[in-house]
Amino acid sequence: MEEHLSVGQVAELAGVTVRTLHHYDEIGLLRPSARTSAGHRAYAAGDVERLREVLAYRRLGFGLQEIAGLVGNPAIDAVAHLRRLRGLLADQRDRAAAMVKALDHELAARTRGIATTPEEQLRMLYDTIGSAYPATRRTEPRIAARIWSALGDARTVLNVGAGTGSYEPADRDVTAVEPSAVMRAQRPPGAAPCVSAAAERLPFADQSFDAAMAVSTVHHWRDPIAGLREMRRVARRVVVLTYEASTSRFWLTRDYLPEFEQLAAALPPLADLTGAIGGQAEPVLIPWDCADGFFEAYWRRPQAYLDSSVRRAVSVWTRVGPEAERRAVEALRDDLASGRWAGRNRDVAALDTAELGLRLLVA
Repeated sequence: MEEHLSVGQVAELAGVTVRTLHHYDEIGLLRPSARTSAGHRAYAAGDVERLREVLAYRRLGFGLQEIAGLVGNPAIDAVAHLRRLRGLLADQRDRAAAMVKALDHELAARTRGIATTPEEQLRMLYDTIGSAYPATRRTEPRIAARIWSALGDARTVLNVGAGTGSYEPADRDVTAVEPSAVMRAQRPPGAAPCVSAAAERLPFADQSFDAAMAVSTVHHWRDPIAGLREMRRVARRVVVLTYEASTSRFWLTRDYLPEFEQLAAALPPLADLTGAIGGQAEPVLIPWDCADGFFEAYWRRPQAYLDSSVRRAVSVWTRVGPEAERRAVEALRDDLASGRWAGRNRDVAALDTAELGLRLLVA
């Protein structure tokens, strides 16, 4: 008869709590293959192997629902999982090495009394948040459809501030621009060629492209107006996904993160952004189950903001600082547990989409 381990033994070996194993059982992520005569959970070797995979994906930042799809796929055997995990860990190692190199550069400069330029500081921010992108930042197909439709019949497209390649249309000739080495390193095989450059100084001739696009990146630029004018210079059509910041629209900034108001105040008004490209702004609704984990994406899933891997992929949390982040997260956790959040936001549960300031600029 196959040997089984108790839930306590598995918890101790894996370094997790018994409560965690109970939760995995309840949601169907890891159900023990046997029960004792007294009805207690009993784990076989195969169960422990699955738990190893679950915990490895979890520590890489994957959500439980995503992990269930990965480990529950009968077409993927244990060897394939090990190879996939090794690849993900190698990518994480490389990103960490790039971040350490950037930090060493900053430390060396500061110890010599040399102030880093704003451009170098922004690149550090890109590198910091970029290391968390694979876990939560993906193309949201409903938003992508709006962007790709706005590109019209453009065949050549410049993607400015391209990051890891989300939202790049596969049916067009795309050239990417991305200043962060960490982001560039995470672009998948077969992605569009990527140039290291800043939005404010695009290394292309006038009207080189049918269209230029920028997705959720303008607020990172040192000079957004200059960058948008550059996009207008190098392309006949410009499509930009950005946001019109407001502390009153979103419950997270309204009730928990007032520091966001200072970040919003530092951005150019929407009228100036649209004026820089000679275009117009269209509202973009955010679906409740948005696949792209940008700041407002979890408006109907407040528990997500308690997950550090979700926060690490969003620049807002880095910019407000650790004290503000800790205070906001603790207050939200308390309000979710007490029911205060649900009481204040009764209308949210009934909505499928929300208007939280996301804007598509088209020229």
